[in-house]
Amino acid sequence: MLKNTLLLSLSPLLLLSASAIADTSKDVKNWVGGVDHLGLTVSNLDSSKVFFTDVLGFKVLGNDPTYPAYFLSNNKITITLWRVKNDDKRVEFNRADNVGLHHLALSVESIEKLSELHEHLKIQNNITIEFAPENLGKGPTQHMMIREPSGNRIEFIARGN
Repeated sequence: MLKNTLLLSLSPLLLLSASAIADTSKDVKNWVGGVDHLGLTVSNLDSSKVFFTDVLGFKVLGNDPTYPAYFLSNNKITITLWRVKNDDKRVEFNRADNVGLHHLALSVESIEKLSELHEHLKIQNNITIEFAPENLGKGPTQHMMIREPSGNRIEFIARGN
């Protein structure tokens, strides 16, 4: 019930285009163009890399074994994965209690592709599907949410017509 109430209240905001949200005063300079890359701290660097490359089709741009990190891209977004420095002191992110990345939302080209992706993800054994594709608000946009192998939340969203 809370999830549906939250989605209904957020749906109008999520359905706005970036240009509508970015409508700023003419006196304010627009310093930022877009997302250059996103960095995620992961507990299992290899499993998270395999998820992004073998499951989602990202390519490895490079890595830094001293950091340790992988740099990945699908030609639309670049993601840096780096391993948590001290696993013994690691604290799992709780989106209700911690400041930080609530989730990463990746676009999917159609609702049909979102359904295909869901079927593909169901056969993976190292992720958790929080919810299957469903309408965002009253639709036609649909989304689903998963946790990748290190626990980071990833939303997949297909804008309906």
